[in-house]
Amino acid sequence: MQIATWNINSLNVRLPQVLDWLAANPVDALGLQELKLVDEKFPFDALREIGYHAAAFGQKTYNGVAILSRTPLRDVVRNIPGHTDEQARVIAATLDTPDGPLRLVNCYFVNGQEPGSEKFAYKLQWLAALHRWIAEEMQAHPRLVLVGDFYVAPEVRDSFDPVGLKDTIHHTVEERAHFQALLQLGLSDAYRMFEQPEKSYSWWDYRMLGFQKNRGLRIDHILVSQALRDNVKACTIDRAPRKNPQPSDHAPVVVTLD
Repeated sequence: MQIATWNINSLNVRLPQVLDWLAANPVDALGLQELKLVDEKFPFDALREIGYHAAAFGQKTYNGVAILSRTPLRDVVRNIPGHTDEQARVIAATLDTPDGPLRLVNCYFVNGQEPGSEKFAYKLQWLAALHRWIAEEMQAHPRLVLVGDFYVAPEVRDSFDPVGLKDTIHHTVEERAHFQALLQLGLSDAYRMFEQPEKSYSWWDYRMLGFQKNRGLRIDHILVSQALRDNVKACTIDRAPRKNPQPSDHAPVVVTLD
């Protein structure tokens, strides 16, 4: 079984790229972030034609998340229960697999803009609410996978310039502490369960030849619960879509579960 995450940075613009990628990489489930469209414009029919069920939670112009799955989705939840938020950032659903139900949580985390700003305070509040809810979800769903664009480079090796960017957004002590708090719930960073190439990133700025110079960050993550840890056989970043004309600035991350 393969599960992927991809910040597509406008599904309206990049639906053909998603369809092409799924044709070449027929993963069992895909979490998309930053849809930038309302649910009424979500391409359910186009995805159904290639064999995918979908649940979406969108909004106009900004944010938006969706889960695509080869099997039907049930018990869909949109946004963090008990946490008031006008932004469409979270969608969760249960997939029925041969080994039992699997809970997939897909999040578009808050960017935070810059430390000390109102948006950064919002990010920390949102992260605290997410932590509380994921703890509850893991009690109800031992087989859980959390995917998404986290906007956190958890370690120095996850940034192209860990010294120059120290304590800047995505690199702060507070953000990294929240990432570690998720791991302490019993989640594992699937990508770091394996030896990986040095300077492996999932996002590159459009400006200043960021991708060409590999000036990137690893901010797109897949975390798996303890019940699934032994099933994780590989986790990779697919850089190929970043080479497309008009690409997203993010690349897909894929985990393989036995």
